[in-house]
Amino acid sequence: MKLIDPALAVPAPLPRRVALISDHASPLAAPGSIDCGGQNVYVAQLARELALAGCAVDVFTRRDAPRQKQVVAWHDDVRIVHVPAGPARHVPKESLLSCMPAFARFVVRFARQQRQPYDIVHANFFMSGIVARQLKEALGIPFVITFHALGQVRRLAQGAADAFPLERAGIEAGLMRSADRIIAECQQDRLDMETLYGTDPGRIAIVPCGFDPEELWPTDAAQARALLGLEPDRFTVLQLGRIVPRKGVDTVIEATALLRRRHGIDARLLVVGGDAPGAAATATTATAATAAATAGGAADELARGPVRDGPELARLRALAAALDIAGHVHFAGQRARSQLRHWYGAADAFATTPWYEPFGITPVEAMACARPVIGAEVGGIKSTVVDGSTGFLVPPRDPQALAERLLRLQRDPRLARAMGAVGLRRAWRNYTWRTVARQLMAVYAAVLADTRAPIDSPRQQEQA
Repeated sequence: MKLIDPALAVPAPLPRRVALISDHASPLAAPGSIDCGGQNVYVAQLARELALAGCAVDVFTRRDAPRQKQVVAWHDDVRIVHVPAGPARHVPKESLLSCMPAFARFVVRFARQQRQPYDIVHANFFMSGIVARQLKEALGIPFVITFHALGQVRRLAQGAADAFPLERAGIEAGLMRSADRIIAECQQDRLDMETLYGTDPGRIAIVPCGFDPEELWPTDAAQARALLGLEPDRFTVLQLGRIVPRKGVDTVIEATALLRRRHGIDARLLVVGGDAPGAAATATTATAATAAATAGGAADELARGPVRDGPELARLRALAAALDIAGHVHFAGQRARSQLRHWYGAADAFATTPWYEPFGITPVEAMACARPVIGAEVGGIKSTVVDGSTGFLVPPRDPQALAERLLRLQRDPRLARAMGAVGLRRAWRNYTWRTVARQLMAVYAAVLADTRAPIDSPRQQEQA
């Protein structure tokens, strides 16, 4: 008999089987790569928490390698289903819309073949919503959707650099009308849906993203730096996430240069993320050897960098060289999630300055590691970072403002530690994945109550 965690119990009716659709973001993808970010973490953690609550979960994601098994048993009661739609290789998500009809046909066929029907579908991203809507039309299964990013907001932020098809905004508007509930990740997300898409606020539920306390917790900075082979006494700033232009990594590099040139601070910047994993270590010192064995070769990686660069990473390296701080900006490449607490722990401050960020998981993760966060005052970061309490908010694309806040933390370590402590309490109170999953299951329960599911769907009537 399966044991259900009582901490996750919510009022019935609860779904017995849940389908998570995540067209381009697989839970199995390497973190930090070009199309692997917060959505991958969100889907992976939600699937695991739903399974702990007693649900059987299938995650549908596009096959992007020829040798991938179609169905992978990932965790207890969680399967990853690789959907044959388009070529079996990486395709930028901006070019995947034409693959969605084949994706939807496969998922409908797969769902029909199941001995027990899905009770509810949770779509992640607008293209996944197309698939979920097809399931609803074909089998009567209700669906909720988390967009993770909105086309109209993205285009306002990126202009001509936004490579998604123009029809994206119209598709999103239609999905907001046909979904049984819409999940906004923060208040700004909900406001954008209301003002830009005319969505009924009564159909929107706000549920944030989260962190895993079994994966991220505070660590001693000196120990983390020793583990990673870093010098112990330098002021250290961390930027972690996907290496794409909208993340504003260039702003953090420019702020680091200002700290060094204008204020005389011996600052270094760690940049974790990219298209290549960190290389294996060949360091000879005892500290670096420990780092190589324990942290996946981080010490040598600081010296040599990833094996290959994508265009944005190459641009950032060139920027650091042009600012004469190439030796003080360390590009660490992809890192396994099991290693990330060491990188957060090694930092005096975490900086993230995107132009546009629907939610932003990394500020929450940094707070979970008791580090002060300086974030751009955009999207979900405005909700997670409390200015003057857990860190600071700064305008995007403003390296001087960022440098000034970093300087304040460098000059006042007690303030930095106090902000980290407040952030840690805030993260535990509001943003564990277990809390997030409980809130989402309450949304599922409300949808099932409204739609008389799981008893009355056409597929279930057919099997009765």
